[in-house]
Amino acid sequence: MKHIAIVYFFFFILFSSKGTSQTINYNDMLPMDSSIKKGVLANGMTYYIKNTKAVKGAASYYIIQNVGSILEDENQRGLAHFLEHMAFNGTEHFPGKKLLNSLEKHGAVFGKDINAYTSFDETVYNLSNIPTKDGLIDTCLTVLKDWSKYLLLTEKEIDAERGVIKEEWRTRQVGNMRLLNASMPVVYNNSKYVDRMPIGLLSVIEGFQYQAIRDFYHDWYRTDLQAIAVIGDVDVNEIEKRILLEFSKIPAVKNAKKRFTVEIPDNNEILYHLGKDPEVSSASIAFGIRHKSSLENKTIGDLKRSLLESIVTQMLSARIAEKSKDGASNFLSAGVGYSPLTRTSNNFIIGISPKPNKQKEAFEEVLSEVVRAVRYGFIQSETDRTVEQFKNYYENQIAQKNEWSHKEIEQEIQSNFLANAALLDIEQEYAYAKIIFSNLTTEELHQTIKRLYAPNNRFLNITGVEGDYNLTEKDAKEIISSVESSDKLKPYTETLSDKDLISGMEIKSGKIVKAIANNDTKAKTFILSNGVKVHFKFSNKQKESVVLNAISKGGTSLLKDEDLPSAGIVPDLAQMSGLGDFTATELDRFLAGKTAYVNINISDINENVNGYSSTKDTETMLKMVYLTFVHPRFELQGYQMIQNQMNTTLLSRNNDVGTKMQDSLTIALYGKNNPKKRIFDEAYVADISFDKAKRIYEERFADVSDFEFFIVGDLQENELKSFLEKYIASIPAHNKKENFIASQPQWLSNQIKKSINLEMKDPKATVNIAYKKALPYSVSNSVYATALGKILQLKVTATVREAEGGAYSPHASSYYLREPMSEFYITFNFDCNPDLADKLAVIVKEELRKIANGDIQQEDLAKVKTNLIKEREQYKEERSYDMNLITDYYLFRENINDPKNFEDIVNRMTKKDIQTLVAKVLNEGKSYEIIFKPEVYKNR
Repeated sequence: MKHIAIVYFFFFILFSSKGTSQTINYNDMLPMDSSIKKGVLANGMTYYIKNTKAVKGAASYYIIQNVGSILEDENQRGLAHFLEHMAFNGTEHFPGKKLLNSLEKHGAVFGKDINAYTSFDETVYNLSNIPTKDGLIDTCLTVLKDWSKYLLLTEKEIDAERGVIKEEWRTRQVGNMRLLNASMPVVYNNSKYVDRMPIGLLSVIEGFQYQAIRDFYHDWYRTDLQAIAVIGDVDVNEIEKRILLEFSKIPAVKNAKKRFTVEIPDNNEILYHLGKDPEVSSASIAFGIRHKSSLENKTIGDLKRSLLESIVTQMLSARIAEKSKDGASNFLSAGVGYSPLTRTSNNFIIGISPKPNKQKEAFEEVLSEVVRAVRYGFIQSETDRTVEQFKNYYENQIAQKNEWSHKEIEQEIQSNFLANAALLDIEQEYAYAKIIFSNLTTEELHQTIKRLYAPNNRFLNITGVEGDYNLTEKDAKEIISSVESSDKLKPYTETLSDKDLISGMEIKSGKIVKAIANNDTKAKTFILSNGVKVHFKFSNKQKESVVLNAISKGGTSLLKDEDLPSAGIVPDLAQMSGLGDFTATELDRFLAGKTAYVNINISDINENVNGYSSTKDTETMLKMVYLTFVHPRFELQGYQMIQNQMNTTLLSRNNDVGTKMQDSLTIALYGKNNPKKRIFDEAYVADISFDKAKRIYEERFADVSDFEFFIVGDLQENELKSFLEKYIASIPAHNKKENFIASQPQWLSNQIKKSINLEMKDPKATVNIAYKKALPYSVSNSVYATALGKILQLKVTATVREAEGGAYSPHASSYYLREPMSEFYITFNFDCNPDLADKLAVIVKEELRKIANGDIQQEDLAKVKTNLIKEREQYKEERSYDMNLITDYYLFRENINDPKNFEDIVNRMTKKDIQTLVAKVLNEGKSYEIIFKPEVYKNR
């Protein structure tokens, strides 16, 4: 149960459940989920253990520290986050980098499986999806124990990490981050939070004395502020015995400092902030209202209050979304929400993305919808529809509760430990929720939105644009006063329809003319009377759900160059236009309470229809697929919305440094006027046409028999067959087969090396290095490429990040593109100190050259091979594996289930295999090295 605020309802209601009369007291405490074992050691440490086979043969380990940057003294600003980094740089049982090395040998990956984060109020460490064999349970518990009390914090490692933290700060210094920092006094009302951003101050990072971080560690990393969680395929009782034995030995800190919480002070007058940044060119408005929250134990009444808050914000957001679909609206998107802001406060937030130079009008328009709800409340039809959506959500969650990820479970545990949120079983929660829903009144919902829209503790945070008319404080106050007192607002109304998706349509069902079982994939192919092939594999890895992917070859490769811009908006136009006789708004209302989605896509070489549904809504999904081919919809209003969004995007791109880099990279590789690699600019937008987009859709989705369908899910074959005959076999077909054209745009030259200087407020360099070579595709080469990418990632982390302290998150990858042409790629990219950019570029290229010369550490290769096998074993437990299985089998005649296509290749893979592949690329391939630097470095 998430985001529950505190309230007490001192009354009783009577309800019937499964024929049994029961009494529920809204003031009763919510019960604990019995599947999670929770305990507290004598030293104050809390522990949680949960058995789940969501990832078979693996477990995840967390230590949740009730410690964040809010606890720092002035000379410690940034040290809570610095300390998080130090946990990976030497502990009692794992000195130096031994912690990472020990787990990497068993297939774990730093940054993915081994990670942590620091926030204002907590620091959380994780070891995720670690196999439970080879003594790794003991190893991981030892890591948690060391993280609790036994960090080494050596001077050498502290000094080495200063550079990494500085580069993390540098990477984050973009326009939106500067605006966030500037808005803190308003959002947090000048409380201590304003000066405790976790990244801290560079002056502190560069110059703090060693004792400062050791003091912070001693004061706050202690058992009474810690919880450990073990979640996975484990014996709960055995894990508890180990925890009691080992973690009870950790001594509690004597005379411990009090763990304080920081309250945001109240304000009667609205707080206002207008921020502008030279790198941000699009406006936004955030109107927030803070509410106090409690850390007391949660009651059934709290659950009701939380549900009411969620329902009203969802209904109000839906109303606003409907208005955004009106081409005459003054905003592109907007919505409301209610969620935690700090440990002791929640935030009712109204977020608005206005159209250019329409901040005043957009604010008034959206605020009017909020005040309309505050004044008149909600109507029964939207309430009923939203309650059905919540019921559907609960039922889907319950069906898939055994597949919940370790992280999802940990989030619930974390909320329980840090904020005393209820740790409630989802089925028990739904039992309460159904009673709440059955007694729900529109008046209760009206009172809820009136309470959320409180008159005090308000703030308004505006992101302005230089040269535009930005919403001033005076404007905002006048608009709020005017809207709140307006006599022009009328109650909300809506027009309802009881028609079905295919009402009035005469569908002539087809037939399944042939069914072919396949022993390799355990799938079945149905050949329909209209020529369509449907490959189906039953899979209940994600229970009560079904996925669909239909693929046709061709894509934009078959279009004229002048049509490419219009092709780019086709999926959005389809989504914003609705389907069949339903507008987009009508479709959203019809699908409320159902789980069924269908969308289309056009790539360079394919067109796709993708779908997802719950098992019970499979028929609805297939009806939508039918309409996608037979009765698509193209609305000028939807096109106008896309135009508005594109015009805003054009403005937002003007000064965004990341966009300038991407555009400059494209021009450096393909030239300014390459028709297949155009820059998104005014000329590109001018070439987009509604009529062209409509024609492209109709052409690319003209013949269903050119599509091959793949369906995977928890669905009985006989039920699917009847749906296929009615909704897929009935689609008219022309038996026209197409293929893509393999004509990829080429780089301007075989070797490109450039240094590009750009204006930027906070100087940083970005290094982009890539190699490519046309090589015949093979399964073994594809595996070797994946392994190379992982080896390179180990090397750049060890050199660029750790040894040089030159980049926070250097990234390396290697992969094969099978289609449209078989090509092998190697890439490096990272942000860094401009003074070190050229040196770091040399380092990564040298690491690649070493591999081409056969200099590959056997330990690195062993780590990667273990990781590949581990990830494959865990991937096999996912439904997406089954979809890939049948897709690869029927499109490429590859059986990924066969060990010879993966496991055997990995196990026999040698350094020579990797070396040979890299040598071909370095000696015969193409490459580029493009480094972006600040303008001030132009003449250096």
